[in-house]
Amino acid sequence: MTGTLYGIGVGPGDPELITLKALRILQAASVIAYPAPESGESLARGIVAPHLNGAAEEIPIRMPMVQARFPAQEVYDWAVGELGAHLEAGRDVAVLCEGDPFFYGSFMYLFARMAERYAVEVVPGVSSLTACAAVLGAPLASRNDVLTVVPAPLSEDELKARLTGAEAAAVIKVGRHFEKVRGVLAELGLTEQARYIEHATMDSQKILPLDAVEPAGVPYFSMILVHQRGAAWK
Repeated sequence: MTGTLYGIGVGPGDPELITLKALRILQAASVIAYPAPESGESLARGIVAPHLNGAAEEIPIRMPMVQARFPAQEVYDWAVGELGAHLEAGRDVAVLCEGDPFFYGSFMYLFARMAERYAVEVVPGVSSLTACAAVLGAPLASRNDVLTVVPAPLSEDELKARLTGAEAAAVIKVGRHFEKVRGVLAELGLTEQARYIEHATMDSQKILPLDAVEPAGVPYFSMILVHQRGAAWK
């Protein structure tokens, strides 16, 4: 029998936000794999480090962490061979994914390549979206609100189109696009209804007013939540 491939959502950063199911699978798996930069430590592994028992073989999936090369198709093709060999040998493989595997998660690229050949189970995780809302004390939406998730790398015109008239919105992957996003929000009269957060639930977490954010220092793991009414409960 072949092993099972698990895509495990490990949450946004706080090690205590991993689910009980994810923890059980993580500590039982023969092999643990995780995305990692070309050099340096893996954020996903760092999140679960307090829970590792040292029994599993570890496979870092190293790839360029830049938009122009993501997803790095050849890296995922390599990972399929590496992980597939363990599955064929009957070993279960747990692949770590920050946040939730199917909410902009990197695991989806392995799922697309392997789900037809192997037993695959996806374990949901706490997403950055819900984590940011909780830390900010800003419910995402209520009643019949439509929540719009907007990637910041979109063009300025596309951002305007997506945010115009939006009842509730989450602008994700802000990073170097912060100045553009801040300008669009100001143009649409949404500055006062917007909340900025970076590295939610991590030790490096910051919450700032938009006008206090230094654009050059905004990390990829940042988000701006906007609600047209200012608060979802109004």
